[in-house]
Amino acid sequence: MRNTRLFDRHIIRLSPTEAGEDVRQFLQGLVTQDTASDMPSWAGLLSPQGKALFDFLLWADADDVLIDCESAQTDALIRRLSMYRLRRKIAIAVDPETAVYWSAEGSGDPRHAELGERFLGTPSADDVDVSAAYREHRLGLGIPEGLAELGSEQTLWLEANAAELNGVSFTKGCYVGQENTARMNWRQKVNRRLVVVPLEKADISRQRCAYPELGLSVELRRVEDMTALDLPEWQRAAIG
Repeated sequence: MRNTRLFDRHIIRLSPTEAGEDVRQFLQGLVTQDTASDMPSWAGLLSPQGKALFDFLLWADADDVLIDCESAQTDALIRRLSMYRLRRKIAIAVDPETAVYWSAEGSGDPRHAELGERFLGTPSADDVDVSAAYREHRLGLGIPEGLAELGSEQTLWLEANAAELNGVSFTKGCYVGQENTARMNWRQKVNRRLVVVPLEKADISRQRCAYPELGLSVELRRVEDMTALDLPEWQRAAIG
């Protein structure tokens, strides 16, 4: 079934408006991932202090780059990117002719092989909204995303498990928030991490958001407070 759509995602299209303009190069100095590498890729746009403002997936479409982001954050992300654009000849706008689709079967999400198949297509009137099913599947793997779970300027990018989920390049050079992110990686010291825990084990003082219908809580916990939890293998390996 190919019309299982994530209705809570939008696509922002970045397009060169003059010959010689390079959208990937523009994003290279902004986002955490190497835009010269293969796409799709998961990336963040950070504050100068290295804290997450937005997270999204990047897709290539010839000379254009498509940003797969939360619908609710689309306008704010466009404003932020436009602020950095300055005199660059790049159009930044929502693409209503492209939508994000997902299936639990298959693979291809750059963060984790078990996240399922994610693909882009043309929206149709018979699309089925699978946003809730995707959220349940994603959180079942212990993978946070989005403003409600990461917060805005509340979580350092490596605290969002970005290194483990392929959301950062440590070789690409400078980008906004790179200095603090690189320093944390060099010291190999991430004291806190976002973690998904059963609601009955929730620590309200650390909670970012709760999903009572799923019985889950997303929290920013100190690493030493995570060792007794039943963590997914990828996160258990990260905290040793």
